[in-house]
Amino acid sequence: MKTAISLPDKLFASTDALAKRLGVSRSQLVATALAEFVAKHRGRDVTRRLDALYVREPSALDPTTGRLQARSLGADPW
Repeated sequence: MKTAISLPDKLFASTDALAKRLGVSRSQLVATALAEFVAKHRGRDVTRRLDALYVREPSALDPTTGRLQARSLGADPW
């Protein structure tokens, strides 16, 4: 899809120079950058939702399970 966006002159010049250096079109560079930005923020949303879920769940370890786990470690030095 074609679209028009406004960029500050300095950002446009840097984008153009980087696209030339990488041997890709300006459109391809911008599309790749936007895809990475969107993916990064999508990951943050997943983290935020997981944090919200885990804050509602009890996280205390059952004492019996804790003792069994400690015993399973043995006397190995860390």
